[in-house]
Amino acid sequence: MRAPSLLLSRFSLPRTLRALTLTAAAAATAAALAAPVKVGIALDISGPFAALGAEARDGFNLAIKQMGGKLGGQPVEYVQADMAGSPDQAKQLVDRMIQREKIDLFTGPIGSNVALAVGPTLFQAKVPYLSSNAGPSQFAGAQCNAYFFGTAYQNDQFHEAAGKFAQDKGFKKAVLIAPNYPAGKDALGGFKRQFKGQVADELYTKLGQIDYAAELAQLRAAKPDSVYFFLPGAMGINFVKQFVGAGLSKDITLVTSGFSADEDVIGAVGEPMLGLFNTSHWAHDLDNAANKAFVEAFRKEYNGRYPSLYAAQAYDVILAMDAAIKQAGGNAANREAVIAALKKANFASTRGAFKYANNHYPIENFHLRVIGKDAQGRITNKTVSTLLTNYGDSYAAKCPLK
Repeated sequence: MRAPSLLLSRFSLPRTLRALTLTAAAAATAAALAAPVKVGIALDISGPFAALGAEARDGFNLAIKQMGGKLGGQPVEYVQADMAGSPDQAKQLVDRMIQREKIDLFTGPIGSNVALAVGPTLFQAKVPYLSSNAGPSQFAGAQCNAYFFGTAYQNDQFHEAAGKFAQDKGFKKAVLIAPNYPAGKDALGGFKRQFKGQVADELYTKLGQIDYAAELAQLRAAKPDSVYFFLPGAMGINFVKQFVGAGLSKDITLVTSGFSADEDVIGAVGEPMLGLFNTSHWAHDLDNAANKAFVEAFRKEYNGRYPSLYAAQAYDVILAMDAAIKQAGGNAANREAVIAALKKANFASTRGAFKYANNHYPIENFHLRVIGKDAQGRITNKTVSTLLTNYGDSYAAKCPLK
């Protein structure tokens, strides 16, 4: 009610008209509060990112359950759809979410190619888009948008941390491998930003590829001391198995990011993952109260398994939405208030405290993890150190947002 009264006094409306206007504004606010908040969730439970999408789904569902069917104290309706990693399918589904379902907020999908496909439609409709995973560079620089929040990270950051580790470790000659899609290109660009040794080759594979015989032959011929790979989900599972099976691990050190060395990959590969270093903004053993509570609740909900970074990020998104709706007075239709609240990142993240840069990507810590065994003998990640502290992305200066 405060904003309408300030606006009315500025124009000095007659008393009768002022009363009618205030009554209309109050009715509109009451109607907005009575309607459920509608959230579109893009899942990827089929297609090239199916394993990652399943992890994100579990993180979403845990947070939704804990919220008891509300966001910011308001009733909420979740409109969920499988995007299957397909930009074309995602565009159709998001159009339907906007036009038919009238969503107030949107989150997902896993792939940056899909995020880039649906972003413009959401921005035009003024629907806040909280990306639970993808952090494409295109939305970080000159094409940044007030309605986009890279809630998790900007793509390059993970790989810049890995490049720093490889540089600190003293590797001299590296071969880089990633799928040929936007996040893959961001990955290798980020790694090279911090690694100063020789990059003997850059291999771009087909998205969803599972046979790496040709790439392994190229590695054998190049004889690098290290390989940096970004191959999330089933791609990474097959690559590691084939790399070790080919005997290349005897002479070449694998380095990767958490995308290719998280719980989904560890569970599928097993022993060959031991000793693999990887970088991440999150780990299940991070020492903060919110993370400890999340990991405990997740393991209780899902038969004792550790959550992945995809689950943690999805969980954080629901918490971020809850905080924003609450701070906006429960009115999801007040987009300006919701955006202003989102920018504050005023929720207890599993990653610990972070803040957004002007381009709505986080300034946060990135850690070094190594895969070993826990006290129960389960193969999992263990945090070793923090590589980058309060680290922003490389594109924020080009973003016109303030």
